[in-house]
Amino acid sequence: MAEASHEVLAIQPHASHAGPPRDIHGQAQDRDQAFLDRGGRIRTLHQHTTRHAPTVPARYHRLHGDVEARSLDEVTERLLVVDRGVAFIPAVKDRTLALEIRLPAPADYLGTTFDRLWRPATPMFPETVARSSLHGSTPRRRAIAALLVEGHTDAVIADRLGMSVRTARVHIAKLAAVPGSGSRARLGYLIGRSGILDPEG
Repeated sequence: MAEASHEVLAIQPHASHAGPPRDIHGQAQDRDQAFLDRGGRIRTLHQHTTRHAPTVPARYHRLHGDVEARSLDEVTERLLVVDRGVAFIPAVKDRTLALEIRLPAPADYLGTTFDRLWRPATPMFPETVARSSLHGSTPRRRAIAALLVEGHTDAVIADRLGMSVRTARVHIAKLAAVPGSGSRARLGYLIGRSGILDPEG
């Protein structure tokens, strides 16, 4: 980041409830503001589940410059692309180590992947756009329904959408109550026929 001159692209999937220590937040804030002061731009993708976490919007409101954030139901693992020439991805599952990629082709490929996720994402800073409902179903519930139809377990659904297993099960129970299904397989079938997953528009 100290050497960055143009652009930083970041994917930040859901964080643990504890979050990083307060001093790390402060260091990141100072680093990002210094980069913005040099004329750089920051684009960050989050999961929809972080849109209402108080620390996320507060972080952006403290930054001044060319900074934007958007969100999606699902994002990839953590990713950082600096000036389309250096990229960092997790090297181990618990994210305590990162792999640094300095080869131009893969770094540019990851930047292009970010661009393709960025375009359909919902703005959350500086302009917040509300997510629309369809057939009376919330966007979060539609995302859960889509993963149910694919046959995923509660734990996988919770992990992919950045929520606790308990929260995922509450949504699944509400989905099951509407069609009145007797089994998970039947629920998936009824969701597919209900129109909940129809494209918006």
